[in-house]
Amino acid sequence: MLLPTKRISLIIRRFRHSKSHWSEVQKKQFPKDRALANFDDFYGSVFGARWKSVRVALQCEHKYLALVNQFGDTEQTVDQLEADGAISLREIYNARKNALATDNPDLFTGGKVFQMADRVEAFRANRQMAEAESIYRADPAATPAGLKTSSTDDDPEETSSSQTGVQDSSETVDFKKSLDKTLRDNTEIDHQRIASASVGTAAMHEFVPATKLKGMEDFVFESDHYKYYSTTTDFPLKIEMEDQFTIPETLHLYTYERSNVSTFRSPRKCTTGVLSHFLFDGASCLPPLALDVQPGERVLDACSAPGGKSLLLLQTLLPGTMVMNDLQESRCNRIHRLMRQYLYDFDEKWKQKRCFITQSDARNLREYRMYDRVLVDVPCTNDRHSVMENDNNIFKPSRVKERLRLPELQAGILANCLQLLRPGGTLVYSTCSLSPVQNDGVVHMALSNVFRDVGLTVTIKDLSLMMKPFTDIFQFANPGTLKYGQLVLPFLPANFGPMYICKMVRTD
Repeated sequence: MLLPTKRISLIIRRFRHSKSHWSEVQKKQFPKDRALANFDDFYGSVFGARWKSVRVALQCEHKYLALVNQFGDTEQTVDQLEADGAISLREIYNARKNALATDNPDLFTGGKVFQMADRVEAFRANRQMAEAESIYRADPAATPAGLKTSSTDDDPEETSSSQTGVQDSSETVDFKKSLDKTLRDNTEIDHQRIASASVGTAAMHEFVPATKLKGMEDFVFESDHYKYYSTTTDFPLKIEMEDQFTIPETLHLYTYERSNVSTFRSPRKCTTGVLSHFLFDGASCLPPLALDVQPGERVLDACSAPGGKSLLLLQTLLPGTMVMNDLQESRCNRIHRLMRQYLYDFDEKWKQKRCFITQSDARNLREYRMYDRVLVDVPCTNDRHSVMENDNNIFKPSRVKERLRLPELQAGILANCLQLLRPGGTLVYSTCSLSPVQNDGVVHMALSNVFRDVGLTVTIKDLSLMMKPFTDIFQFANPGTLKYGQLVLPFLPANFGPMYICKMVRTD
């Protein structure tokens, strides 16, 4: 007797790993990956061969500097830091300054050979062409020669139009004009965005600019980010060498020599109830020091949070009035917490008499001609954070528009803060970015805008000579690559920064 057979059906299903499995994590691109890819593309083009060493340092932990608290056990803290091998920044600076003055009294002869403009323009033109090629899907036979992407020479000292791949900007303009003319003349394009089933969905996008597609009204071209970098001067420009720079005797700043990666001990509670010392990136001390505050002056830190630079200024005991401003309440609260940790009896004595925390958009401050010194440390891409952390990373896909419009925000803040200065007052602009667009580019744009709108002019202070004694501690970019400011580059033996500093004095 034959037994009935059972039919067994085998259903094959693909096994899916959890989101935390290595195979799934490996596929995902995180914000810090996007940041690094963006930097490789842009910084690799403008910094050339130097970018490789900067890139490595940028992905390593930065080096710290210790600010000893004047309102704690100062002498005991200094003794502990020196026993640990830390050295005084003021002593290094003064010793090196005296040695340079003795060995080579004529440190700087001749002018700068500014070379960054061609590199940024080359990158912008190539990016613009690549975007046009991918978005418009142009006919290869009709594509202008300028759409071909050229490579950039890695040698930072030799730059020419042919070497850096500079494209004729007129080709880009003509190409855009021809596309706009095609849109106007071509009556077959369905401007109601209704695609016929007979032609498929491809017709919906053919030759239609991204800004005109439904749902993309706020689309921002990546290449537009770089248009803020310009060297065409349409305003009076005066640049003079700065000859005044000192580290106040009241400041105790400590660091470790080059190639020494020792870490500082954690701050401790002093007998006065405040913390003994404050740790921050060493390059962050340069903007407030460059501000050169004099006794009794009225000082504004326009974008103060988290408050380290304001704390340094207060530790000098020089400001007559100190105003610390930021946009968000949470950031203002952070400043307040920091001051309470380091300034003795802050709420009752400091806050009431000489120290104020305000919450406002720095573009909307209206205390014109009220301040002797203004520090403008603007929001930026924060390059080191962007390649190290995914949290609060400006390279998140949801923050693309915010990132690309940063130069506009920065220029708006700087232009308004220049008006807050009294005539003869000093402003220092700074970022923690390597981007020429956010650095020299924003300075140029703000100076142009403020001259056009209110007729305000400034004198740029060249800090090259005054920063020279710091070369034993910090790694600076070649002055030939910068037009207005100085730039501290991340460098493994001296892993500070990045930090851009530009000093200017209102002259009208």
